[in-house]
Amino acid sequence: MWQFTSSIPVVHKHHENAHGPPASTHGGGGAGEEAGKGSETAANEEDTGSILNCAIAGGLGGGIGDTAMHSLDTVKTRQQGAPSNGKYRSMLSAYRTIFVEEGVRRGLYGGYCAAMLGSLPSAALFFSTYEYSKKKMIDDWQINETATHLTAGFLGDLVSSVVYVPSEVLKTRLQLQGRFNNPYFDSGYNYRNLRDTVKTVIKTEGVGALLFGYKATLARDLPFSALQFAFYEKFRQWAFRIEGKDTGLDDLSLVSEIYTGACAGGLAGVLTTPLDVIKTRVQTQQPSNDFSKSRTHAVKLSGSLFGSLKTVYNSEGFLGFFSGVGPRFVWTSVQSSIMLLLYQMSLRALNNSSSKLLR
Repeated sequence: MWQFTSSIPVVHKHHENAHGPPASTHGGGGAGEEAGKGSETAANEEDTGSILNCAIAGGLGGGIGDTAMHSLDTVKTRQQGAPSNGKYRSMLSAYRTIFVEEGVRRGLYGGYCAAMLGSLPSAALFFSTYEYSKKKMIDDWQINETATHLTAGFLGDLVSSVVYVPSEVLKTRLQLQGRFNNPYFDSGYNYRNLRDTVKTVIKTEGVGALLFGYKATLARDLPFSALQFAFYEKFRQWAFRIEGKDTGLDDLSLVSEIYTGACAGGLAGVLTTPLDVIKTRVQTQQPSNDFSKSRTHAVKLSGSLFGSLKTVYNSEGFLGFFSGVGPRFVWTSVQSSIMLLLYQMSLRALNNSSSKLLR
C-alpha cells in the first residue's frame, strides 16, 4: 500500500487472527514459521528494491534537472565570483554577454562535465538516504512529519556531500573561468578541460584543494535540502487537499507537481543565498593574495563562516549577501521542479515494474 509519508511502498503486517481461524497446532507449526519467514524476506526484498528505485529515480531526476539549468548556474557563479564587474550585474545581460562572448559549450555550459560527475551519484545517494530515513523515522519511530522531513533532508545531503563537494570545486572554477585563454574575462584560472583542471589543482594546491569550501558548502546545502524537502512535503499536502484527493491512493495533477517542486526549491534557494555567496567565493578565490588586475575580484574571505559573512557585509553591505539571488531563485525553483517531477514519475514507474515482477 502506498502512503504519502514515504515514497517507499510499506508492507503492513497483519495480525495472526485477522483473517480466518488460528493455525492448527497439530503439525502446522513448522509450516507457519516458514511462511512467516518467507513473508518477512519478501518484505525486506521489497524495501531493498524500493530504496534502489529511489536511487535510480533520484539520479535521473537530479541529472536532468541540473543539465537543464546549468547555464543559469554559470551566470550566478559569475555574479558571485566577480560582484563588481558591471557586465555581469544584471541576470539577463550577464546571460547574453557570456553567450555572445564565449558561446555555449565553454561559456554558459562551462564546467558541465564536472557537474555531472557529482550530480548523478550524489542525487542517487541523497534520495535513497532521504527516503530510507523518512520511512524509518515516521513508520518505525513515530516521529513528527515536519521534523522528519527536515532531518531526512539534512541527512541525505550530508551523505551525498562526500561525492558532490569535490565536483563542485571543479565546476565552479570552470564556470568562473569560461573558455580557455578567455580574452573577455580573467578569472585567474586557465584550465584546458576537466582532466587538466583535476591534474593542475592536485599538482599546484594538493588533493585537499578538492575539498575547498567543504564547510561552507555544507553550511549552504544542509539547511537548503532540509528546508526544500520540508516545504515540498508540506506543499504537496496542501495540494492534495486543494484537489480533494486521497494522499495514499491518488496522484497529484502535473501542474501541482510542477508548482510544489518549484515553490519549495525557490523559497529554500532565496533563504540560503547568503551562504551560497560565501561558498562560491571560498571555492573560487585564489590561494594567494596576488589577484589579477584584469578581474574585479571579490574581497578575500577567511576560513570562518561568520568571519566571511562579516567581511562581505563590511565590504558590500547587506545586498552583498544576495549577490546572484535572481539566477539562484530561478535556478533552484526550475531545477527543483524538474528534478522532483521526474523523480516522482520515475519512481512510480519503477515501483510498478517491481510490483509486477514480484507477483
